[in-house]
Amino acid sequence: MDLQFYGAAREVTGSCHVLRANGKTILLDCGMFQGRRSESAAKNKTFPPVALSEIDAVVLSHAHIDHSGRLPFLVKSGYRKTIFATTATRDLCAVMLADSAHIQENDALHLAKRQREFVEPLYGMEDTLQTMKQMVGYPYDKPFDVVPGVQCTYVDAGHILGSASVMLDVTEHGVTKRLVFSGDVGRKGLSIIRDPVSPTGADAVIMESTYGNRDHESVDGARAALARVVRETAARGGRVLIPAFAVGRTQEMVYTLHSLAAEGAIPQIPIYVDSPLAIDTTTVFELHPEVFDHSEAFVNQVKDLFKFSLVHYTRNVEESKALNTMHGPMVIIAASGMVETGRILHHLVHGAANPQNTILIVGFQAEGTLGRRIVERSQVLKVLGEEIPLRAQVEVIDGYSAHADRGELARWLDAVRATSPTLGPVYLVHGEPEAQNVLQTALTAKGYHVECPAPRDTRSV
Repeated sequence: MDLQFYGAAREVTGSCHVLRANGKTILLDCGMFQGRRSESAAKNKTFPPVALSEIDAVVLSHAHIDHSGRLPFLVKSGYRKTIFATTATRDLCAVMLADSAHIQENDALHLAKRQREFVEPLYGMEDTLQTMKQMVGYPYDKPFDVVPGVQCTYVDAGHILGSASVMLDVTEHGVTKRLVFSGDVGRKGLSIIRDPVSPTGADAVIMESTYGNRDHESVDGARAALARVVRETAARGGRVLIPAFAVGRTQEMVYTLHSLAAEGAIPQIPIYVDSPLAIDTTTVFELHPEVFDHSEAFVNQVKDLFKFSLVHYTRNVEESKALNTMHGPMVIIAASGMVETGRILHHLVHGAANPQNTILIVGFQAEGTLGRRIVERSQVLKVLGEEIPLRAQVEVIDGYSAHADRGELARWLDAVRATSPTLGPVYLVHGEPEAQNVLQTALTAKGYHVECPAPRDTRSV
């Protein structure tokens, strides 16, 4: 079988890899590129290096937009075959891809008004609806045929609801080899989500490397840090602004704040989830308790994990705007996670210059994003066309990352190797060059054959 690396090769976003076997072609993910606007827009309009008519199936690892976000563009361009996903991923995609289409259609109208020139969105709502008609959901640990000679099994990646590592058994000329695609690997001990499972019997591995050059603080340490930030900010009379991914991170923040409030570890201040997408995805979470981590006491003790007296969900624009006229301490959780779009931008316009406030970063911020500039403590932030001085406190809690750190990635791979006597190459993807280079060196020292493919590189397995 041949592999070609396209998106998330020597970078983090735009996950997409091409598998050719038995005369068939399979895409592993079809994600959206994020970062610098003009550069990302150009990449998102470029197909993977394969003719559309040759793509026989798409296997999706999870619902995050940098893994699923270009599926409607693929469909809009004429793809009419099956898109495989886990059951929960399919349900999340129904919400997330519709939101992505809505944003693009609105952006196109906004630009048309400002520039008097219509720029066609990458895709629209009709394309998303057609995409969902082609998406088929499978549970974990149940093998299914993708194309003749290629069988897939999903195992829990422990990253977000429904996230999976992909085991592909490829049979050619009577010989079967197993390709493992890690998807995004989660961490042990994260709230709500079960711990990641290491696939077995691999001959080759495509592995993410987002945090390949650093270690996270412990999950317990992150929880304590969140409580401290809320207490200190409330004591100043300020608000905690949390840019959070609508899927996974928002629910984890609500869950943790719920448990901290129940323990009396944070003051009784209002918590606002200001994101229609996060509200909708929270509903999807509530539909899938079967994949929650029931070893957690709080999961079993509380009937409504995401509903309690302090939390308020603000769906419409008027409710969102009203938050900026309120006084007193509060927590506001709003998308987007990398601070590129969404309601968090409006809250930064009103709150980034206030030294009483705290901007709390709880997720990975890709190079070129506004979130990265906040992490780097840029003196001035350009938000919605305005230059806003950054005087608010900036706190970064890495322990809430849904990505495994370098030690956790190494242990995940060690567990794969323990059941894989014929393990061959390990291809690092979904990481910036610095992170990949550090992880490559560490894994090579442990006896792995590790490569960091560049975009469009091809390898035979």
